[in-house]
Amino acid sequence: MGMREEIQAELAEAFDDPDGLADAVKPVVGVRKVQGEYDPETGTIPEVITSYAGRGIFGSYLSKEIDGTLIQTTDQKLTILQNELFITLLSVPTATVATPEIGDVIGGKRALNVSQDPAGATWTVQLRV
Repeated sequence: MGMREEIQAELAEAFDDPDGLADAVKPVVGVRKVQGEYDPETGTIPEVITSYAGRGIFGSYLSKEIDGTLIQTTDQKLTILQNELFITLLSVPTATVATPEIGDVIGGKRALNVSQDPAGATWTVQLRV
């Protein structure tokens, strides 16, 4: 088992542990809307919607991280296990792993920044209303 798998296994265990993070873990539902390809029959450009779901921890930024511009006091920091975030079809998870992107709407808030830890085990998403 590599470092990534170990981190993900330990975090998943902590996410499930009633004495650990279980009370802080929330469902994560994200939506990405992008323009599709031009349809010459209708003369329109349809909107393509991709949905994904998983679970994560919504937190806040440390006061030393808040600069009032790039990170505001109302921004949220969302941590998601990469191996638990899947594309959904009709609200049912598929086997396709999802990757959050800037501009996605997660929990009614817009993703401003998306990064991952060095081991590639978790996503950290900056969210703003």
